[in-house]
Amino acid sequence: MTDHHDEETPLLLGKSQTTPLPRRQLSLVFLALFAEPIASAYIFPFINQLIGELGITGGDDRKIGYYAGLIESLFFATQALTTWKWSRLSDFIGRRPVVLVGLLGLSMSNLAFGLSRTFPMLIISRCIAGLLNGNIGVMKSMVGEITDDTNIAQVVGIIPAIFMAGFSIAPLFGGALVKPQEKWPHIFRGEFWATYPYFLPSLISGSLTLFIFLVCATFMKESLPSKRGGVFRPGTPTADNSPENEKPIPMSTLLRTPSVMIPIANYGTLALVEIGFYALLPLFYSSPVEIGGLGFSPSIIGAFLAIYGIVNGAVQALLTSKIIERFGAKKAFSWTVLSFYPLILIFPIMSTVATVQDKHGYIIWILLVLQLLFMIVADMSYSIIFIFITRAAPNKQSLGSTNGLSQSLTSIARAIGPALTTASFAASKEYNVLGGNLIYVILALLTTFLIILSRRLPELKEVDRSGPRSTGSCDTR
Repeated sequence: MTDHHDEETPLLLGKSQTTPLPRRQLSLVFLALFAEPIASAYIFPFINQLIGELGITGGDDRKIGYYAGLIESLFFATQALTTWKWSRLSDFIGRRPVVLVGLLGLSMSNLAFGLSRTFPMLIISRCIAGLLNGNIGVMKSMVGEITDDTNIAQVVGIIPAIFMAGFSIAPLFGGALVKPQEKWPHIFRGEFWATYPYFLPSLISGSLTLFIFLVCATFMKESLPSKRGGVFRPGTPTADNSPENEKPIPMSTLLRTPSVMIPIANYGTLALVEIGFYALLPLFYSSPVEIGGLGFSPSIIGAFLAIYGIVNGAVQALLTSKIIERFGAKKAFSWTVLSFYPLILIFPIMSTVATVQDKHGYIIWILLVLQLLFMIVADMSYSIIFIFITRAAPNKQSLGSTNGLSQSLTSIARAIGPALTTASFAASKEYNVLGGNLIYVILALLTTFLIILSRRLPELKEVDRSGPRSTGSCDTR
């Protein structure tokens, strides 16, 4: 049968034997991915203190959260504006140069952040990081190009594990290295460290990112087929197609293609539900019992989230691929997103128990463990949806654009989600809307919409490729 590619053809098709993973290149992509959470999360422990000391709030500490949230939201907002453009550019000039520009921009913006002593400079440095950094979508495209449908399930579980590791490590050095002149005056002497007390963690983050840039510049190879001189790794899905005959699909066509937009819509909705949940989590844990929270101290919240990060990273790396191989991607995704229902339900249950007991008894701790377990299951959905996004690309030359679209939608969700969630929580409690439970109803409705969308995902069927390859099918029932 004559091979055929069009906008409706899924990118990755089945295969009878597992293709060996290109471990060296995957390691470099994962190393570049590791720079993302490191560069974004190291400011979390000290951003509130920094804003307070700069006098931005005029002495009103109640406004600190507003300014801190604005800094993070602007990062995601500016990233949303440029992610697709970087991904689209990578479809033409290659993945490698875009990744290198992103790493270098991330390094420089971190150094600028540490040297900022005014709020506008803080904003500018974070916006530069967002504008120059479209790497996540591009690096996911690289993963899709150097793997195929027989081995991609082995890889997708590692991606969230890398992010969990970064988000666990970055706050540790971010909090430990602030104001080094006070902690180690015999080493950090001089006016510079007194003027810029938050520069050291920024220097560590920027230097680590710069090191990753140098490693990738030296060893990372191009993965875009049209920029590899027509040489394909044996077994890749497009090895029997000439890349010169494939062109990136126009943006207008991608937006009108259901097989592309349905997985992207699932990804965006998942991001909105997930970022809303994670914005609510520390707010609920720290809020007083009297207004429906748990009244936990920062140390307890930090310990719980650290345990979650470690356990979650290990589970994602070890079990996600096995679950996908055992149940299939669509069934696994449908079941994992259902975990958001008990996650949401546990919030009002814990609030009621804490109010009745007037202390943190064993029931609260049992519910916290249950919530942690459901959080881990729900996080698997991120790994699984990546497979659908990768296979949704009409051809290899449009993989960057497809990932860029999905990442742009995710960035928008992450820019608006935290503010909407925390504002809804405050309104629920202040005006006693639905008994103070409005936020949980909103999250449950969003979860329901996500579950309905998940039913529209295609069935990813394996096709025996021991003989000549035929056109794959993608059941979109």
